[in-house]
Amino acid sequence: MSVRPGLAPSASSAQGQLIFPERDGQPMGETGFHVKSILALVAALESRYRQQEAYVGANMFVYYDPGDPAEVVCPDVFVAFGVRRGERRIWKAWEEGKVPDVVFELTSKSTRREDRYTKPAVYESLGIREYFLFDPEGDYLKPRLQGFRLTEDGYQALSGERLSSDALRLEIFAEDYLLRLYDPASGEVLRTPAEYEAAARNAEVELARLRAELERLKKGEK
Repeated sequence: MSVRPGLAPSASSAQGQLIFPERDGQPMGETGFHVKSILALVAALESRYRQQEAYVGANMFVYYDPGDPAEVVCPDVFVAFGVRRGERRIWKAWEEGKVPDVVFELTSKSTRREDRYTKPAVYESLGIREYFLFDPEGDYLKPRLQGFRLTEDGYQALSGERLSSDALRLEIFAEDYLLRLYDPASGEVLRTPAEYEAAARNAEVELARLRAELERLKKGEK
């Protein structure tokens, strides 16, 4: 998604209060690859942090200046720790008490300049700890997964096919058009919704098999 410079900085209600819009009326021109990748990433992150004070947002306006609604950015996916759980319509950094800790952008040819230059500059200035850039279709970004960690000297690039996130305590790697998350502590890759469904179906099949086997053994005893 993009930085939203078109939002009027003087937008206000009839009472003179500033308005922070939830949307800008622009169409969301994502490909199927991008949408499915975003949904899978959000599902994995929400499952991972469901027991923690954390929030996972997607395609949500993040406002960072209480006096100027034009100061806004819209990450594809972000994670913020140490905040109340529960859904939001927009993110106001001054009300939440912080900006997101980690941001993911799923980039394409049409957004590549913004994702590589404009948005990282904004995220760096806001103090967002980590920034990951992923090209699901491998259109232009080489390597197609890149990561950056904030230091005293600004964002420093991470290296390797698996990128380590200090904030998430996970490793991130590309698999087909998806971003996958690996937990070094458990040695497991976080499942996608499709993988959860497949595992549930397999468990049901196995349970039915065991019940049938038990019934067969009972009949054999009689």
